Amino acid sequence: MTSAISDIQAQNSAGPLIVHVVRQFLPNKGGLEDVVANLCRQLIGRGYRVRVVTCNSLFSDPTRELAPAEMIDDIEIVRIPWSGSSRYPLAPQVFQHIADADLIHVHAVDFFFDALAWGKLFHGRPMVATTHGGFFHTPKYAAIKKLWFNTATRLFALAYAELICCSLSDERLFSSIAGHRTRLIENGADVGKFANCAALEARRRVVTIGRFSVNKRLDRMLDVMKVLAARNVDWHLDIIGAVSDLDQQTLEKEIAARDLSRHVSLHVSIDNCAIRNIIARASLFASASEYEGFGLVAIEAMSAGLLPVLHTNDAYKALAETHPTLMLSDFSNPETAADALAAAFARLGAEGLGLREELIHDARAYAWDEVAQRYVDVYAEAMTPRGRRRQPLSQRGQVA
Repeated sequence: MTSAISDIQAQNSAGPLIVHVVRQFLPNKGGLEDVVANLCRQLIGRGYRVRVVTCNSLFSDPTRELAPAEMIDDIEIVRIPWSGSSRYPLAPQVFQHIADADLIHVHAVDFFFDALAWGKLFHGRPMVATTHGGFFHTPKYAAIKKLWFNTATRLFALAYAELICCSLSDERLFSSIAGHRTRLIENGADVGKFANCAALEARRRVVTIGRFSVNKRLDRMLDVMKVLAARNVDWHLDIIGAVSDLDQQTLEKEIAARDLSRHVSLHVSIDNCAIRNIIARASLFASASEYEGFGLVAIEAMSAGLLPVLHTNDAYKALAETHPTLMLSDFSNPETAADALAAAFARLGAEGLGLREELIHDARAYAWDEVAQRYVDVYAEAMTPRGRRRQPLSQRGQVA
């Protein structure tokens, strides 16, 4: 393994080294992991060297230790021990793997964001961070989180050349503590993965995709399906994801308790080919999630030609501002959300392929080659010595 890593480094020795620091990465599956992996692949294609420093076990299976070093898709992965909470994993060995970085890119606001900011006094590397929704995943401990955000996070943010916000809601939030150092770069999506694969005719079949975690509110999604199934026996829901803080057995019990075994199918840790086959039988995508950093999975659903019906969280509301074709509803009210899904089905029947083509067209704006170039521009500016950076137009010609 060490030899393979050395070979890759030798092949790309001329390019700057970008060290990505993220709490979970491949082989784990999720929105954050997908974003980092896709960005790394794009950077490698542009001649950069990349390294991902991450925790040495999956939060869904913390007792199984992963290899300390591995290459996946030409991405150098270094895994380090951690302790504490999965929301704030303590992993001080991160400092051992950043000394040769030309730039450090921290993903999410957690221990790594705070520790690397504090440690900049010693490591001195230029840094940027992508917010991925911050740490406001649930309303739990809201007062403490708000206090921490406005004090500690505000202070640590000073260490970063830019805070890259992956949604309008993030930009609004982080601009309050970082001002002009925030930049909106909405997440890229692999719009080719499920491209144009949804059913061509309107069907009462819904797909929801995401890790099995409490904030995804699959319980509410099941409550909505109970209402829909009572109205029409053709309604069906496919739940696709990987175990997180909810396990498969718990979800199966929730499905059985609502007598939905004929109307809900659970698909655990299946590959993209199997997901495509499921989407091919569906027309609608739904998410009851209370919190999203961006809404990446909704973009992937659009690329497939599925019409999304989304809970009214901040990220989804911001996404709908840009793409009014999307539909929002309050999934805390099963009848209201059921009405929205029924209305979405009716729209598909009435608007036909025109609506499908609009969804697919809108998703193409999130193609990774476009998004990666925006990150490359940020990196170039952050790695340029301060005195050599180009001044904003508004400041040119002014005398200091």
